[in-house]
Amino acid sequence: MPPPTRHVRLPSTLYLRLLAALLLALLLAPPAAADGGPGAPAGWTARPAGGGSTGRDTRPYVYLEGAPTAVLQDRLSVTNPARVPLTVRLRGDGRAGPWLRFAADTVTVPARTRADVPFALALPGNATPGDLVGEIVAAADGGEERHVTVRVRVGGLTLAALTVEDVEVSGRTIRYALVNRGNTPLRPRLAVRADGVFGTPLDRPARQLQVELAPGRRVELTEPWPQAPALGSVTVRLRVAAEGGARDEAVASAAYVPVAPVAGGGLLVLGVLAVLGTGAYRRRTRGGPHPAGTDDGEEPQPVGDLQPTEEARPLAKAGAES
Repeated sequence: MPPPTRHVRLPSTLYLRLLAALLLALLLAPPAAADGGPGAPAGWTARPAGGGSTGRDTRPYVYLEGAPTAVLQDRLSVTNPARVPLTVRLRGDGRAGPWLRFAADTVTVPARTRADVPFALALPGNATPGDLVGEIVAAADGGEERHVTVRVRVGGLTLAALTVEDVEVSGRTIRYALVNRGNTPLRPRLAVRADGVFGTPLDRPARQLQVELAPGRRVELTEPWPQAPALGSVTVRLRVAAEGGARDEAVASAAYVPVAPVAGGGLLVLGVLAVLGTGAYRRRTRGGPHPAGTDDGEEPQPVGDLQPTEEARPLAKAGAES
């Protein structure tokens, strides 16, 4: 016969201690890794390859330099620290974006792996010499994106040219347009001065504008003038300058006339003209031709009622008898 089974009964205190230890272990256990559901694994990165993946040696952006028609190459590192694969789609954006080509537009990075993706930037033959900026966009499932800046310097003769155009003064606002006529980006500075018959009502020294003009770009801007004069004519002069020796200036004129005094003066002139016109009309009416034999202001006598006087009768009779 088998020996009888003996049941060991733990003390209640020891049982409670074991249960508490089990609960504490569950609470302190690390969270489970993502299961590959919707959305990208947390913590993934995209940055320029080489130079170290972390720390001070990490490249902050991709820098490429070459002449037109050159094909410039580099690599992008995508790191996946999660326990599930990561899939990202790569594309170019910005001014240099259309020139970027990748070894693969869609890349799947295994768990806990880093993938280096080669890419190339092909400069067209008509590329304008100077500096331009683009970026690489890495988009994972769920819409999460990483952006890597790409700075490109195109070799050749650079030309800095800037013009200020279409200056117009309207009330308390000065309107103008800036045009980059060269082949390098510009950050213009603006100085404004107004001279009039009563002095210089506006004199603003050159200051940096919060705008960057790409080659060929035109931008329309306004300059507020809250203290514009109420009376007089002014000549407004705008001077612009930028790096590389680019500079230009333009002028515009404006006249400021108070509305209320002008309206009152117009009504006064119309009143004076009306009075003068009425007086002239009356003089013309009274100054017309008078009947013969009358003086101004006397009523003419009817001609048909004249009777011969007593002295005229004998003369007529004597003449008849003779």
